Amino acid sequence: RSSWLLLAPLLTPPVPVVTAPPCSLCPEGAHRFQWIRNLVPEFGISSSHVKVLSSPAEFYELLKVQIKTAKQRVVMASLYLGTGLLEQELVDCLEETLEKSLQAKESPDLRVSILLDYTRGSRGRKNSRTMLIPLLQRFPEQVRVSLFHTPNLRGLLKLLIPERFNETIGLQHIKVYLFDDNVILSGANLSDLYFTNRQDRYVLLQDSPEIADFFTELVDAIGDVSLQLQQDDTVQMMEGMVHPYQGDKVAYCEIANRRVMEVINSARTRQELLHAKTFHSSQQSNSLLSQQGSQASGGLKPEPDTWIYPLIQMKPFGIQIDEMVTETLLTEAERDARIYLTTGYFNLTQAYMDLILGTRAEYRILLASPEVNGFFGAKGVAGAIPAAYVYIEHQFYSEVCYLHQQERVQLQEYSRAGWTFHAKGLWLYLAGSNLPCLTLIGSPNFGYRSVHRDLEAQVAIVTENKALQQQLHQEQEQLYLCSGVVSSSTFEQPNRYVKLWVKLVTPLIKNFF
Repeated sequence: RSSWLLLAPLLTPPVPVVTAPPCSLCPEGAHRFQWIRNLVPEFGISSSHVKVLSSPAEFYELLKVQIKTAKQRVVMASLYLGTGLLEQELVDCLEETLEKSLQAKESPDLRVSILLDYTRGSRGRKNSRTMLIPLLQRFPEQVRVSLFHTPNLRGLLKLLIPERFNETIGLQHIKVYLFDDNVILSGANLSDLYFTNRQDRYVLLQDSPEIADFFTELVDAIGDVSLQLQQDDTVQMMEGMVHPYQGDKVAYCEIANRRVMEVINSARTRQELLHAKTFHSSQQSNSLLSQQGSQASGGLKPEPDTWIYPLIQMKPFGIQIDEMVTETLLTEAERDARIYLTTGYFNLTQAYMDLILGTRAEYRILLASPEVNGFFGAKGVAGAIPAAYVYIEHQFYSEVCYLHQQERVQLQEYSRAGWTFHAKGLWLYLAGSNLPCLTLIGSPNFGYRSVHRDLEAQVAIVTENKALQQQLHQEQEQLYLCSGVVSSSTFEQPNRYVKLWVKLVTPLIKNFF
């Protein structure tokens, strides 16, 4: 996230708040969350294909292994690619794998597509672009680098706002790392901190071709409406495409909406047909089994016990699926259900706050203590950002106390020496259950930026499998073990002192971080 926030509210009009109508829950089906497939494709898989990772080092090593073994495609979407030695090692892995592909055949199969944010990826003299240009020069037919530029940064605004400030207006924030048919969903960027000591969340979906196809098509769609990096470090739009900040804004957003919704709707149609086909064939197989005995079952694919729903949020393009699903989950959570919600940047939208404070479920909200906030110790204006988060947290805690909700809604602060905290998502435990049956994992932070400004994607993972539920439970416990419960005395500590100017400015700038 950008550390330069104070000027932006003076230079751009506020984005209007649009509240999505909640969808109604549908009782029939294999599980109670099947209503989500009315909005997005539903991918049924075996829980054995899902692996939850726990550490930055594990995430980094997996990225390298997956790049080295990729044969058909590498698709990576991130906010940016860092410029250190660890990031260079990733680029070297890509070069090595592309070289092998080039030598193996006259027409190499491997394609590499990388989607980053234009403003963040162009920051500084040495940046994401300069890291990737050698790949474009060496493998022009196999490598594509797309740089998304928000349509909201244009005209006088673009001329006046300097580097770093411009990142407050809107970003490409999706984090998806895909290798052949294996997909990693995370909130982590491609930067050394995220490979070493910045705690995030990561899940690997193995051997999942339909899910990999969906995210490939999604990244391609965003790539098609993004600036294309050239070998000489210039950028240009694809032929015939409206320019994001020089062309007509309405026309650009309509094209982008159509392109992304085509991906979502076509995948949804495919999965519905596949579901119907699987249902009929399983009925025939059951009939065959009853006649011929268990020998007929040898070649049958196991029934799915886990369902993946991609949730996309791109409010600049009028797409707000993630917001609708999240609000519905919070609204419909029953009494005695427990929701563990975590964000590295605690700055919930008013709608999410109202739902948490006004509904029946128990909430355990994990957020960063000032010392593990990514901006802690920064120079200048950036150094005040952790204090702004403390102020927002204190306001929310005061509201919880005013409503006498301290037992039902509990705040916990992550604290770990030498680490920063960037994990986001939620785990839902149904009433009477000790294990979660649903988790949300991906890029959104549940804040104003995630809902209104940036491009975001996460998945809802719903599972009936106890072993996978146990994996998700352990992930949640491991994160919450490093936390302490927030009380009124928390805000009396010297390191929680918030200067008057920060209190005055925070309401003006909170929609930008």
